[in-house]
Amino acid sequence: MQLSAKTYSFVDDPSVPDFEPPACFTVMDANCGLCARGARWIASNDRDKKFRIVPMQSELGSSLMRHYGMSPEDPLSWLYINAGLAYTSLDAVIRVGAELGGIWRILAIFRILPRRAQDYLYGIVARNRYRFLGHASFCDLPDPDIQARILQ
Repeated sequence: MQLSAKTYSFVDDPSVPDFEPPACFTVMDANCGLCARGARWIASNDRDKKFRIVPMQSELGSSLMRHYGMSPEDPLSWLYINAGLAYTSLDAVIRVGAELGGIWRILAIFRILPRRAQDYLYGIVARNRYRFLGHASFCDLPDPDIQARILQ
């Protein structure tokens, strides 16, 4: 789901720290095993190395979450920002897959589901992510490709 029709709206928000926004980036839970796998997925499939990852627990991440009306403590909170527009839920995952290209475009199959069904499915996974994959910090992953993508 797109959260704002205005591109780069966060740039005008004084509560968001100044930073040079990359073309596309995600704001995700840095302590989640599923998100750590997501960071690995992005790093290993982003051939153009354009994605960046912002931990939602950082000052930048939490202020971006609040800017878009989301809580950094809410398990459903996950942002994907591309060309200044923010997306969330399964729609964001589908868009990341499209941006990564290749086999990951298949995630678009979820678009056949009504928005409510997409949000419901995403919610089940998001609320149970610690139970499914435990805790893991992608900020502590030794992979230099992941470390190079982290914005704080």
